[in-house]
Parts: sequence; C-alpha cells; structure tokens
Amino acid sequence: MFIKNWKKEIFTIPNLLSLFRLLLLPVYAYIYLNAQEDYQFLIAGTIMALSCITDLIDGKIARRYNMISNLGKILDPLADKITQFTLILCLSLKYSVLIPVLALLLVKDVFQLVLGLINLRKGKMLPGALMAGKVCTTVLFVSLIALVLFPNMDPGVVNVIAGVDAIFLVISFASYIQAYFGKNTKVQDIETD
Repeated sequence: MFIKNWKKEIFTIPNLLSLFRLLLLPVYAYIYLNAQEDYQFLIAGTIMALSCITDLIDGKIARRYNMISNLGKILDPLADKITQFTLILCLSLKYSVLIPVLALLLVKDVFQLVLGLINLRKGKMLPGALMAGKVCTTVLFVSLIALVLFPNMDPGVVNVIAGVDAIFLVISFASYIQAYFGKNTKVQDIETD
C-alpha cells in the first residue's frame, strides 16, 4: 500500500478539517430539510459557508506547512464532491430544475471515481484538482449557498443558476476526460515518501 505511515497521513490538520467538513453534512441536511423560517435557512447556509471556508483553509495549511499527503489528495476532493452532492440533492427537493444538474454531477463524479480507482490500483493518480474543477467547485458552492440563504428566490434566477452550474460542470467534466485520456495526460506516479 502507498501509505507507509498511516498516522502521519491521517492526523494532519488539513485531513482533520476535511473530516470535519464531512461531519457538518448531516447537520446541514437536517436543518435545511426541516427549515421553515428564514433564520433556519440562514443557519443552514452558514454551516455550508463554514464548510467552504474550512475547505480553503485546509489547502492553504497543507501547502504552507508541507502537510500535503496522498490521503489528503483523495480526502479533500472527496469531501468537496460529497458536499456538492448533498447540497444539490437537498436543493433539488425544493427546486426540480436542479435535478438535471444533480444527474450531471453524478455522472462526472462517478467517472472521476472509477478512473481514479483504476489509476490508483496502477500506482498512479492526478496530482491534484484541475483548474476547471476548482472553478466549478467555487461556482457551485457560491450559487448553491445563495439558494440556501435566499429560499424565496425568483424562479427565473433559479433557472439561470441551474444553467450556469450545468455549464461549469460540463466544462469541468471535459477537462477531466482530457486529463485522463488526452494527448498530454496529467496522471502521474504516486509518490511513496
């Protein structure tokens, strides 16, 4: 296995922050799905904003203090994907226009998961998130948190948000297809240090 010192891999501040983000998800889902008053939607949105801030902080800490680990390279994007899925799933129960966005997210993420696992078995992985993936994640988080915070948003605005999110998901998906299968593939050998 590529993790020689599992305690060093797991117990880093960035990895613990990623785990914290995952623990926030059931709390968010419970509050959002049971929210009826504006302040309850505000609490749910604040929880997701805290999750996003934590995501920014864990990456900065990992790079600045040399806490980048192979586990973190898997855990951080996994936490992003599960967070995006949870956000869109909960919101699609209220806004049916987001169901195709949810389906597109699932197709993209299953593709990345399958190709990631295939490459992992070969001792290879993408060295990190692609720029298109990072931009897509930012757009999704900002737009979806806005939908949580403003539950009475005009349906036309919700339609625009769904369209923009779908466009960014398609661009990100195309970038990952290119990264795995393109002429200049970005897959690299896993460092075993």
